[in-house]
Amino acid sequence: MATGKKVLIVEDDKFLGKMLSKMLEASNYQISIASSGKEGLTKAASENPDLILLDIMLPDIDGFEVLESLKNQEITNKIPVVILSNLGQPEDMQQGRKLGVLDYIVKSDLSLDDVVDKLNKLLPKK
Repeated sequence: MATGKKVLIVEDDKFLGKMLSKMLEASNYQISIASSGKEGLTKAASENPDLILLDIMLPDIDGFEVLESLKNQEITNKIPVVILSNLGQPEDMQQGRKLGVLDYIVKSDLSLDDVVDKLNKLLPKK
């Protein structure tokens, strides 16, 4: 049983979500997965994760809208968010930063090991 920090992965690509989940659990994180923006918002409010890994391209509401909702709700506005997306245009990254993301990771730029390493740096162990 993982005893580390809680990470909510909001990712509609089930394979990628499962792979990330397995790798993060191996690094002792507690993982929860949401496959849509609405599900992500619900889980963020009810589970109070230590960090949210958020995709932008989601089937219902896009990640930027999810991010705005998270930042506008008192219960979720302090949760750090890292965007993990295929959208790597400067304007996308700028919009994410303007909305208060902790970091912006372009999926094609990093391996899953790199993502885990980055989270280990962003979420120091207790």
